[in-house]
Amino acid sequence: MERADIERIFEAYHDKYKKTEGDRSSWSAVWTDMTPAGVLELNLTKCPRGTIFKVFVDKRKVAEVTGWDAYFETMDALAVKHPGLYDPDRLFEEMTSVI
Repeated sequence: MERADIERIFEAYHDKYKKTEGDRSSWSAVWTDMTPAGVLELNLTKCPRGTIFKVFVDKRKVAEVTGWDAYFETMDALAVKHPGLYDPDRLFEEMTSVI
């Protein structure tokens, strides 16, 4: 899946399912993907600091990065470190089905 499509889908998902972090200046949406290789959670937060991504593998935080460029770098590295866990084509097609 193309990078632009991933950004568009994840942004649309965030807009539809975001919840405030309490003070209404930070909004987050979480996607959980259960695979045979483990559980991947992606948290997209928009706040005054920018667009923040938190990545969890089996309930353990493995990354927190700012911006789309850092997200794609992190996910490329995660795909190598955890084979079979991150399949962007499947994950974002599923995300599309709920938005």
